[in-house]
Amino acid sequence: MDGVLQCSRYAFGPNRLHYCGSDANQELLAYIKTNTEDFGLTKLLEGFQTLYPYLQLIAHANNIKDPFDERVVEAYWIGNSLLDAVEKQQLYKHLKYKKQIDKHLGMKPFRQVEEKIVQGAVPHHSFHVFSIWKRTGHTEWEHTLESIDACRISSGVVKKIDGPFLEIDREPLVYSNGKFSFGDSESIKVMRSFEADINMEELKVGDIITMHWGVPCESITKAQASQLKKYTLKHLALANQTL
Repeated sequence: MDGVLQCSRYAFGPNRLHYCGSDANQELLAYIKTNTEDFGLTKLLEGFQTLYPYLQLIAHANNIKDPFDERVVEAYWIGNSLLDAVEKQQLYKHLKYKKQIDKHLGMKPFRQVEEKIVQGAVPHHSFHVFSIWKRTGHTEWEHTLESIDACRISSGVVKKIDGPFLEIDREPLVYSNGKFSFGDSESIKVMRSFEADINMEELKVGDIITMHWGVPCESITKAQASQLKKYTLKHLALANQTL
């Protein structure tokens, strides 16, 4: 899939809720429905103040010219080997100087973020969700368990298709004894938001899909689901050190 369109699927959920990017959810939806991309869509996504700089960081570290290259987009949202090419110092400088996360979090929480970088954190979406626990978009507020679970990219298996509705089996994020972990698989019902999009229309029972803020994003392979879980568990373990 084209990297720009793939990225727009993941960006749509939080943008619809006015958490990230400009007020452009209808424009994003129109691009996704028609499966088209142009300079206008690229400019919309460049306006996402957390997303786009991470894509730039991953692309630069891997000598990839286009931050919306599909390999870069996959690395950030799902996870792949490109993340391992980002040096610890590069990620630190990105957060400290480009994003000035220390000013948003305060020095003590930022030192905890530094330590997680030393221990191997990489610029995967789950790292930002679990360890940059104070939102830095249009409004600043601390995450709750529910918002963390919605904000992380999760995956689930399609068990039933009923028109625009999907019944999905997924592992929820739970909090117990002062730690985050995955709970037992549960069934949830979600609605396909991309009605005319071919990727969502061709879903079948047994497919694996990703979700972001309650919005199904795309179908993925078992290998991609494994990568997503790998990086999510990695950053979950690091987050648990400082809860």
